[in-house]
Amino acid sequence: MAKELTKIQKAIYDFIMYQKFRVGRTPSLAEIAEKFGFKSRATVQQHLHALEKKNYIKREVGLSRNIEIIKRDTLIQEPIIGEVAAGSPLVVYSNVIDMVELPGVVKLPKESFLLRVRGDSLRDANIFNGDVVIVNPNLVIQDGHIVIAILEDSAVVKRFYRNEDAIELVSENPEYEPIIVRRDNNKFRVVGVVIGIYRNLELKKRR
Repeated sequence: MAKELTKIQKAIYDFIMYQKFRVGRTPSLAEIAEKFGFKSRATVQQHLHALEKKNYIKREVGLSRNIEIIKRDTLIQEPIIGEVAAGSPLVVYSNVIDMVELPGVVKLPKESFLLRVRGDSLRDANIFNGDVVIVNPNLVIQDGHIVIAILEDSAVVKRFYRNEDAIELVSENPEYEPIIVRRDNNKFRVVGVVIGIYRNLELKKRR
């Protein structure tokens, strides 16, 4: 059974959860040290060791980002409602296709939803095949945002840019050409802005 955390242990644990949710990976020792103003990584190691002893995390020797979250009651289950293409357009399903556990410390914005990425066109933005993106449908879309866009009945995840008479959907992979959509295309719409990603590091490691 997990023991109670001290104030600083709780803060570090929440930071680990937040980073996994927002960035898709747990933080390094250097990132934790910088966040909390520790002058030595040995101090970080001491706090992580305490979290490990209290069964909140476990670590794998030999990896720089080796923190795995194991205390389950600090996670919440959220549905993945479809898939979105980082590449050619892909059909989005209208039902739940999977469930994922996300940190309870970070609250999802109202009406936000989750989609699984298929393809590698956003690899240089650190969004990879199999990642889950968290999408906020209520943000004002700005140039440079990564968005979920619907073309006909299919969906893509791309960077969004406007010009005089067209919308440009740009990949973060030089192997893919931009998708150009006329502004008057009534079969095109943007359904939300990507605000975070979730990556299952265990699944990535086994592939």
